[in-house]
Amino acid sequence: MSETEHEAAAGGTAGAGPTDGTGAGRRRLGVGMVGYAFMGAAHSQGWRTVGRVFALPVDARLAAVCGRDGAAVRAAADRLGWAAADRLGWAAAETDWRALIARDDVDLVDICTPGDSHAEIAIAALDAGKHVLCEKPLANTVEEAEAMAAAAERAAARGQVAMVGFNYRRVPALALARRMVAEGRLGTLRHVRLTYLQDWLVDPAFPLTWRLRKDRAGSGALGDLGAHIVDLAQYVTGEAVAGVSALTETFVRERPLLEGTSTGITAAGVAGQAGTDGQAGVAGQTGADGGGQVRVGAGLVTVDDAAVFTARFPSGALATFEATRFAAGRKNALRLELNGSDGSLAFDLERLNELFFHDHTEPADSSGFRRILVTEPGHPYLEAWWPPGHGLGYEHTFVHQARDLLHAIATGTAPEPSFADGLSVQRVLAAVEESAAKNAVYTPVGGRPHARVNSRAETGAHIA
Repeated sequence: MSETEHEAAAGGTAGAGPTDGTGAGRRRLGVGMVGYAFMGAAHSQGWRTVGRVFALPVDARLAAVCGRDGAAVRAAADRLGWAAADRLGWAAAETDWRALIARDDVDLVDICTPGDSHAEIAIAALDAGKHVLCEKPLANTVEEAEAMAAAAERAAARGQVAMVGFNYRRVPALALARRMVAEGRLGTLRHVRLTYLQDWLVDPAFPLTWRLRKDRAGSGALGDLGAHIVDLAQYVTGEAVAGVSALTETFVRERPLLEGTSTGITAAGVAGQAGTDGQAGVAGQTGADGGGQVRVGAGLVTVDDAAVFTARFPSGALATFEATRFAAGRKNALRLELNGSDGSLAFDLERLNELFFHDHTEPADSSGFRRILVTEPGHPYLEAWWPPGHGLGYEHTFVHQARDLLHAIATGTAPEPSFADGLSVQRVLAAVEESAAKNAVYTPVGGRPHARVNSRAETGAHIA
């Protein structure tokens, strides 16, 4: 989407403040969400907020949320803002995702479940004529991702939209970085470095949850964190990764099994604490629902705890990637640096309103990295937020994600990242696993190149 398109999508001139959120004159689009934990809460906030900020030609209405436990999903519907549907005559909660898809008041299905159910739900929703937003990574396997991309391609011919939720593309500073690369500000790209470090698994007493099971999550830090940085590398550079050389490791191979523990991580759900959905921390701790969590044994961790890999881009640029949930002291440290013949860019998610730029064409005695405060109305996504200097946060990426998806639906344009883009990332993850299994043997990324990866970057247009 170009900056002009961004302004048009926001429905106003640069610098306009948030709208009154009435949705007057806008077509209504009913959203049904499957899953309601960490990502479900983040997506819910995005849907609740987008119409209050951006005057889009289509208005999102929270229709229903779905989960397996009736009482828990009804409580989540109330907590996350979906219960308003009850006052309009609709049931706000479902316990069967098939029933959610079948509802006449659901036009878009938002999938926030573990990866093992992404393909089944997404394909069923697309075949039923619904638009789809699916959390990352797109699937647990390349085969599932291929089936999802094929279903999305068939649905697109019917006017449906399918998008994968790589929300970090929607950080204004990273969208600006992409624009600067596309404009040639870095010259010939030489190096790309990305790290995504967390520490919530350092304690070996943290229980075995679905994120630590290959049958549920597909992979560990590689899919959870590595998928984000692979997508960002391809998004910002405009190139698809050509091949990788990788190592992975599982540092803690056995963890406690706690009665009733199924979730992965929530805002509070780290070792020794209880999440808002009743997730336990360590054995003997009490969930938020008041139920004691009792250790019932131990289970094997069947995914990676960390992944480190190098990569090549078709242009000849080299890249390094590191993803781990064992970096003690690093809570959510995503960092990116690009080096080119004419300059460099650096970004740190913990300072997400800033982008650092070095112009190597300037005289050496006055050159160096300078800070760009990405809060101006001319910066991506910021034409409808607050005055310059008033920064945004993590949650705003989900508002921007909702805006881009609604704009694609309203205008009939292809969304980004598409399911084809998600498949491209999935193929990189598969190549990483294959290389690691062969002790870091260089492994080409399989499948045909996807033109949809950052397809407009060559024009210099900004696509969020």
